Amino acid sequence: MEPMDRAKAIVGGYFNSRAEITDHTLLNTDDIYVVWFCYILGGWKALISTTIVDGMYYEVTYDKAMGATYLDVYKKWDNKAYGEGD
Repeated sequence: MEPMDRAKAIVGGYFNSRAEITDHTLLNTDDIYVVWFCYILGGWKALISTTIVDGMYYEVTYDKAMGATYLDVYKKWDNKAYGEGD
């Protein structure tokens, strides 16, 4: 499986395993998109988002040396702009 497809599948599986059954919202690959992707020291990292407006943000990292893929899940709480004098 290609790295970006693997990252999307991991996020989809994570979300769908935790989705409220009463929300009737399950993700498929069309609902998941790669925001940023790069290869790092033989492994790779993908920043993933979804079409669900829930403020969640996903980071999928493949560590080639360990042969493991890690998922970090974040929620955006705020976005503030500060001027030079603040």
